[in-house]
Amino acid sequence: MEITSYQDFINMAKQQPEPQRLLFVLAKAQLPEQPTQIQQQQFEQQAGGNLEPVLCVDKLPEEVESFDVLVEESQRTDIDWDIAFVSAMDGRGGHPISSDEASQPLEMMVQQIQAGMIKHFLTINRQGELVQVM
Repeated sequence: MEITSYQDFINMAKQQPEPQRLLFVLAKAQLPEQPTQIQQQQFEQQAGGNLEPVLCVDKLPEEVESFDVLVEESQRTDIDWDIAFVSAMDGRGGHPISSDEASQPLEMMVQQIQAGMIKHFLTINRQGELVQVM
């Protein structure tokens, strides 16, 4: 099944043989230190900048059936973000992994995002639209 929407992702997670734990790393677009004029212009046109992770969270699919739920919950933190990097982890023996077990994979996601290794993550903007980040 091809994932073309956040809802497709949730539906696919629910159909997996093992329960899933969803991993979200929320990132904010930022200018690099001492940006060039071109970098500044691209950033202002929302076509450039660095994505810096600002918040991590893990959820069960049932907890975030709608992307709006994630957005509303994140607003309570007062942390601004632009892009959500999303992944999923299989549970074991019919049970999803715990939040404690998800902390190390979330940290690894953060490190991969900081290194620019993002092609295997689903990327979603604040409006809930799948986007391609390069």
